[in-house]
Amino acid sequence: MSWYEITETLPSVIRLLFVLSFGACVGSLVNVLVYRMPLGLSVITPPSRCPSCETRLTWRENVPVLGWLLLGGKCRFCKSPISPEYPIVEAIVGIGFVAIFWLVHVAPEGFVLQPEWAANASPELPVLPITLVWWCLFACLVAMTLVDAKTSTIPLVLAWIPAVFAVVLLPAHAAWLTLQHGEMEFIESLGWAFTDGPEWISEEGWMWAIPAVEPYNWGMLGGVLGALVGLGASAVLVETKLLRRSFADYEEWEKGAIVEAERELEAAVARGAMTRAEVRENPAAMWIRYPHARREMVKEILFLAVPAMLAMGGSFAAAALGGDSAMPLWLSVLGGVVLGYLAGGGIVWAVRIFGSIAFGKEAMGIGDVHLMAGVGACLGWIDPVLAFFGAAFVAIFWTILGMVLGGGFRRAMPYGPYLAVATVLVVLGKPWIEEAMRIAWGPLAPAGLP
Repeated sequence: MSWYEITETLPSVIRLLFVLSFGACVGSLVNVLVYRMPLGLSVITPPSRCPSCETRLTWRENVPVLGWLLLGGKCRFCKSPISPEYPIVEAIVGIGFVAIFWLVHVAPEGFVLQPEWAANASPELPVLPITLVWWCLFACLVAMTLVDAKTSTIPLVLAWIPAVFAVVLLPAHAAWLTLQHGEMEFIESLGWAFTDGPEWISEEGWMWAIPAVEPYNWGMLGGVLGALVGLGASAVLVETKLLRRSFADYEEWEKGAIVEAERELEAAVARGAMTRAEVRENPAAMWIRYPHARREMVKEILFLAVPAMLAMGGSFAAAALGGDSAMPLWLSVLGGVVLGYLAGGGIVWAVRIFGSIAFGKEAMGIGDVHLMAGVGACLGWIDPVLAFFGAAFVAIFWTILGMVLGGGFRRAMPYGPYLAVATVLVVLGKPWIEEAMRIAWGPLAPAGLP
């Protein structure tokens, strides 16, 4: 490689190294979240310290990855071992950030990961807001995966943060693009057919992420916004006790059930069927015993009745008010974000309700609902649906690993990590998934699908 070629590629290398370093720093924050949130501790204070000797760490010990390597995996003060999980998480987040940056900014045609409404923008218009949304989603997915794997719970705030990023940054970015180009000129550059709507899968490729609601589909926009308002209204009704919260009596039931479980444990240990440690390491063994899952699903159906009614009302009202006028692109993108949020959370919630009614046990956690809702807000309605079904194959693969390798792979896992891994695989494998679907069904004719 000539000196000219080296100097030509040097800026790109520096950018990727910066992104890698930034991602590793975010990975360090993820480690803090994973450690402190399950314990109910503040993620801001106190400053980082050794969990063994509680000595406050200096900046040298906090350097991502390199700090652990230079310390030889031991605390500099008390020589206690430091879990390799810390540098591994930092490296994973850093590499993930580089992969997202490459897919959004550098990848060749056919692999570029950009919303369809931003892909045809002129090269000088940056897509940094999109990158920030997907960086945030990836970091939160890593954090949710680790917390869920360790505690079988998902801190809901980790699912809300990327959804908030998406609902603020993506419509704002769309508005900025149209200000730079002019509203109609920019929309026409996307090749959208105003009469029929854009294709879902066309000869040119998939509509990547955050499909916008069609420019004339005011009914769809009103429906999704009405449903979102309905979710907020139902939450208010729960807080004011006009609607009853589902599983509100679980903790009280659990106290008595633990006493009973301890008695059963002694018998199981005597038979050699289970150890006390195995029961404590698998919190699912307790909540599966809860006997009133079907009853609680009635409460959740009532909770969802309000969004359903407001969705229908909002759809009719918006269709009547919007008429034949074209909605602004930013409003169309906002509709796509909300549609993704509702679709991602809705498919999991539907399985949760019908599965719990069918089997008499809580089929999926409410944290899984929020996880996929956040994914849908950031990626649109198609990706979380694919990821939901793909998670089953990730779970099968994990089970096979447990059978072959044993050890920690045999440990029962909650479903959240499978959903998170499937989401990443769907995003990274989109070109191949798209090609497989095109082979199976062929290009779909315009059908008004976003």
